[in-house]
Amino acid sequence: MSVTDLDLDVRNEIPRRRHELIFETYGKLGKGEGFVLINDHDPKPLYYQFEAEHGGEFSWDYQEEGPEVWKVRIGKV
Repeated sequence: MSVTDLDLDVRNEIPRRRHELIFETYGKLGKGEGFVLINDHDPKPLYYQFEAEHGGEFSWDYQEEGPEVWKVRIGKV
């Protein structure tokens, strides 16, 4: 984890706003930077959306896998 990583906790956001916030945050990253997504469920569908829209351009590393909290470091490669 880099010192530039920030936590993006979307647990209190309404569901339709979550992906928008996540992709806004990803879009602001520089190469090699990342953030830690904190969610209340496994964000596997989000992974597939990243793969479809940014295949080969992102990293995805689980740091915590439930059952209450999921943390995933998402980075720009």
